Amino acid sequence: MRQVIVYPGEDGYWVAQCPSLPPCISQGKTKEEAIANIREAIELYLEVLQEEDGIV
Repeated sequence: MRQVIVYPGEDGYWVAQCPSLPPCISQGKTKEEAIANIREAIELYLEVLQEEDGIV
């Protein structure tokens, strides 16, 4: 499980980021959409790390 921070962006969208995985930042029109998008981003990022380096 990873910590995710969700906050309103300047453009009216919600921003979600995962501090322990700096490349994982996403956004959505609603908090729920931003959370769903960051979950997908985290899953994909971890898959790539695992395939490339076997780190995770």
